[in-house]
Parts: sequence; C-alpha cells; structure tokens
Amino acid sequence: MTQLQCTPNINQAERTKRLLFGLATLILAFIFLIALLTLDASRWWRLPLFFLFWGATIGIFQWREKT
Repeated sequence: MTQLQCTPNINQAERTKRLLFGLATLILAFIFLIALLTLDASRWWRLPLFFLFWGATIGIFQWREKT
C-alpha cells in the first residue's frame, strides 16, 4: 500500500507559529495543572484545562501535518 504525499498548504513561518502556539499552550496547561494539584483544588476546576490541552494538540498536529 502506498502512502500519499501531502503538499503543505502553509509556509514555514505559519508552521512555526502553530508549533510555538501549541508548545506555549501545552506549557501553560501543565503550569495550571500543577498549580491546581498543588492547591488541592476540586476536580471541577481542572475540567477547563481540557480546552488548553485541546488547543495545544491542535496546534502541534497542524504543524506536524503541514496544514
């Protein structure tokens, strides 16, 4: 089975922006998670972190797939 080659639809500068956004958001999410765990906050306070982790994942996957 052959693998399809994907042509990037964004330039290198945009890819770099998406990677930096993804990594910055990931770091921020981990900082908030550690702070909430240290403060022994309720699980409900950790629920909004899903959106930060989701945003980080989207940015990193877009960088990786060149879209």
